[in-house]
Amino acid sequence: MATFEELGFKDEILKAVSDMGFVEAMPIQEKVTPFLLSDDDRDLVALAQTGTGKTAGFGLPVLQLTDDSRNQIQTLILAPTRELCVQISNDLKNFAKYTKVKVVPVYGGESIIRQFKDLDVQPQILVATPGRLIDLIERKKVHLENVKFLVLDEADEMLNMGFKEDIERIFSEIPEDHRTLLFSATMPREIANIAKNYMKNHVEIAIGKKNSGSENVSHIYYMVAAKNRYACLKRVVDLNPDIYGIVFCRTRQETKDIAEALMKDGYNADALHGDLSQAQRDAVMQKFRIKNLQLLVATDVAARGLDVNNLTHVINYCLPDDVESYTHRSGRTGRAGKKGVSISILHLREKSKIREIEKIIGKEFERKDVPSGIEVCSAQLKSILNKLKTVEINEDQVSQYLDMAYSELDGMSREDIIKHFVSLQFNQFIEYYKDAEDLNIAERPERGSRDRKGRRGDDDRSEGKEKKGLRGGYTRPDYTRLKINKGENIGMTPKKVLGLINDTVNDKKISIRDIEITPRYTFFDVPNSHVQKMFKAFSEVHRGSDIVLAEVQGEQRGRSRNSERRNKDFGDKNFGGGKRKHDEDEWAYQKPRRDRKGAPTDNRKRKKEGQRRNKFN
Repeated sequence: MATFEELGFKDEILKAVSDMGFVEAMPIQEKVTPFLLSDDDRDLVALAQTGTGKTAGFGLPVLQLTDDSRNQIQTLILAPTRELCVQISNDLKNFAKYTKVKVVPVYGGESIIRQFKDLDVQPQILVATPGRLIDLIERKKVHLENVKFLVLDEADEMLNMGFKEDIERIFSEIPEDHRTLLFSATMPREIANIAKNYMKNHVEIAIGKKNSGSENVSHIYYMVAAKNRYACLKRVVDLNPDIYGIVFCRTRQETKDIAEALMKDGYNADALHGDLSQAQRDAVMQKFRIKNLQLLVATDVAARGLDVNNLTHVINYCLPDDVESYTHRSGRTGRAGKKGVSISILHLREKSKIREIEKIIGKEFERKDVPSGIEVCSAQLKSILNKLKTVEINEDQVSQYLDMAYSELDGMSREDIIKHFVSLQFNQFIEYYKDAEDLNIAERPERGSRDRKGRRGDDDRSEGKEKKGLRGGYTRPDYTRLKINKGENIGMTPKKVLGLINDTVNDKKISIRDIEITPRYTFFDVPNSHVQKMFKAFSEVHRGSDIVLAEVQGEQRGRSRNSERRNKDFGDKNFGGGKRKHDEDEWAYQKPRRDRKGAPTDNRKRKKEGQRRNKFN
């Protein structure tokens, strides 16, 4: 590998890099730097996994090319989240500490007054999230007419979060003769489109295979019933007493619920999600960085750009909707040459997703059995004994207490002392796990395969098909059920619902299915890939109004039309007389027959009444 000195950086930058302990450049830095420092004015698409040194890859060359005598924004760096924005800014400030280059971060969730003061004198480098940047442009506080470099960091995630229109707006604000540097961990179609539409004759530099996972990460999955996910999570954590990792959930509410449950059960955990203020987020992250927390429970969006080293595990409480998100999640561990583990907790319906991810990342998942109570207790005991053996002994401190200890333990054999020690440290743990049930479930044969008797097997007989839902309609594994707190009481109709969604999201290509309207709510299905975009749009457009978008949870998933009225009139365990059919994740509602007055009936009674009428007519 080349050294930073061999790459041609000036003395001020080399001194700062040396202070940070860096000598040799990482592969992405070694490949990108000569291209950016050359006379070649083409744009760049650089593909590399999280944790491979991308910030220095664009940051050091940009600093080298910055004219610190001009108080103008010469480089604009866009990041998807405030955490990543702050991280990039801090790294660049460290690189630039022996220069006169001013670096300023601007992002949402922070006082705009303070950011106004930071911009009184325009910096040479501005690091920004798209939303706050557009706000500052419209307030005439940011001027981009002198931008020479536009850097899009974690560009794939910015598109996943619905920033496509913001990025297009920003492109329109900067000079045409700028250079665009696009850094991404994956290369989805949207990134290719940006390169095609907004970049001129670009060069592509890739470290490793496109969209592949880190070579230092092993991928494991456990197969359990959906109701046992949390129990499996606790066993995984208990099996790894020294775990230091992130638990990824799909929604903010799930993040809150899991973190609260873990803390209630005595685990050293906390949550990171979009509902926290910046001060709260900073406090949680500080505790996690200094390892006062072992587990951080987070959504994909909240965890973007976390500057945390030495994570041992990433746990997918639920798999994400797309492979790119899985690659980002697993890339949080196994960084800087260290080993890491990515664990996924699955139920049968998610098995096919594993196969899709394997094809993209080029690595196979290992199926493991959920550890038994005995295995968990053994791992915990081994950890305690290892700490006992390796504890640092301060002779001066303990010597004055040893005579008392010998006196108190006099008469106890070596075996008795060990038994008492284990019991003292471990009784509560052994009691909890003594009757632990087996959480594993058997996998069915893959679709298209045959068992020993020649019978065709399916991972799930209804995989890929629509399934009966509570509402008497259907649920789809690739759709999420959402609801708006407006219904028949204000005259909602399917046409008005579609109009509201189109006006809010401004994207008529989103497939909206199974619209159902009750007196107080409107339910509909949205593709999983558009859920975050929907929430972002509703939170921005309807901020301060009484329109609320929420994900439907539990038994409310997809209630049928008029189900609220039905449950009120005939509220019992059978949801108004219908039969309940158990499925892995949900109760399926079968609509009961009703007579003219709306009372439940059945076919036999209806048939008998019809025969009686015919007899007397």
